[in-house]
Amino acid sequence: MTHPSDLKYSKSHEWVRIADGVATIGMTDYAQGELGDITYLELPEAGTEISASEPFGVVESVKAASDIYAPVDGEVLEINDTAVAGPDVINKSPYDDAWLIKVKVGSDAAANLMDAEAYSKYLEEVAH
Repeated sequence: MTHPSDLKYSKSHEWVRIADGVATIGMTDYAQGELGDITYLELPEAGTEISASEPFGVVESVKAASDIYAPVDGEVLEINDTAVAGPDVINKSPYDDAWLIKVKVGSDAAANLMDAEAYSKYLEEVAH
């Protein structure tokens, strides 16, 4: 399982790409694999304030329902309507087409997140 090196990762298995003060957030390949076939996605409306480590959405699969946790603080600017309409895109393309939300963030937003190498090591630890 590879993890794109241009992303940051949370321990709750969300990925973050930050550019120009906007964080694009999605679920990692590991998370979608653990959930199985994703059947439903609920995301906040634009304008909603989210807080790091707090739930901001819900994902349901054939196996379970899970909260999706915010890896950063910020204001939701946009949600991925395509992923809401067809949540199975998360299984097919977790790092590209299946971003979930875009959030306006501060300059230190990624300070508590892991890089790809640290996330890979973290997954090895939790797998054992």
